[in-house]
Amino acid sequence: MDSPEKDAIIRMFRVSKQYGAKVALSEISLDIYKNDFVFITGPSGAGKSTLLKMLYLGEPVTRGQVLVDGMSLTRIGRGRIPFLRRKCGIIFQDYKLIPTKSVFDNVALVLEAAGKNRRLIEKKVKAVLRSVGMEDRRSNLPPSLSGGEQQRVAVARAVVGDPKIILADEPTGSLDPESADIIFGLLKRFHNRGGTLIIATHDKEMIQRMPARLVRLSQGLMQPETHPVSEIAS
Repeated sequence: MDSPEKDAIIRMFRVSKQYGAKVALSEISLDIYKNDFVFITGPSGAGKSTLLKMLYLGEPVTRGQVLVDGMSLTRIGRGRIPFLRRKCGIIFQDYKLIPTKSVFDNVALVLEAAGKNRRLIEKKVKAVLRSVGMEDRRSNLPPSLSGGEQQRVAVARAVVGDPKIILADEPTGSLDPESADIIFGLLKRFHNRGGTLIIATHDKEMIQRMPARLVRLSQGLMQPETHPVSEIAS
């Protein structure tokens, strides 16, 4: 990439991850820049989810160095992890909504954890639910929603805290095409506003629809990057 080093919001230097004797990722070096749109792709078991988890310390790094917005994840103290995670909005394939809390409360949790006042929480949650088309379902519990609706709530939760980075793990993997289109549109809107977007996916249709950086993983190794995506669309 031609971007200057100072614009790199994520830097990975020879990063490896092991689970016992199993090597999940090996010698990954990658710079991701502010307002980048990056697809992480590869077959099941290639290490896509593991790579994302390391960026918010869902999994610790075994070897190497990771910097996220200037924070070294190998040196960060436990008390600083919440500050790291406020920089990242995380979208899970299985939504991870709290089934006993309303749509509103699931989204509001992010702002409550950051110590925001109730008036601001009401204003921001209402606005973000409106933006994802879920304002009229604010009182519903997640089990009463379709998969596409739950993922829209998950997107709202990810963006409500104004993160610099969105990490999305197979965000359309279990959705019908119409719901997938909605989710993809919401993610593109975040990117168009200046956010850094990293999507782990094996969804070829999604990859082909947006010219973006493409990082391929295979058996825990990073393959040469391709950009734009149209070059590999076949």
